[in-house]
Amino acid sequence: MIRKIKFMTIPVRDQDRALDFYVNKLGFTLVTDQPMGPGQRWVEVRPTKGETGIALFTPPGQEDRVGGFTGASWECDDVEKTYRELSAKGVEFAKPPEKQPWGVMAIMKDSEGNEIVLSTGK
Repeated sequence: MIRKIKFMTIPVRDQDRALDFYVNKLGFTLVTDQPMGPGQRWVEVRPTKGETGIALFTPPGQEDRVGGFTGASWECDDVEKTYRELSAKGVEFAKPPEKQPWGVMAIMKDSEGNEIVLSTGK
């Protein structure tokens, strides 16, 4: 049986820039940063309280995936507070916090322009 999501991939153009963003702006933990074949590198980070890894990696030929809507939604305790804190660190948002019938959501942009939903059900 499937137990959990081990990791998801977010496509990036610049792994060093993305790693800096995810660790220093979002506060994620570096899981691994190692060579992966000729001219490639596997960089994986994880939210400090999360179990799912996030691979900052773009397979060759998939560069057109960078900078779009990822389809990922990350849970926050308080989206509005997270929005204020990340905005103060220079994180760009495509959509500020918005109340929905099911909770609050915002759409963040990472260092590569990838859009990620931040949401809560509270």
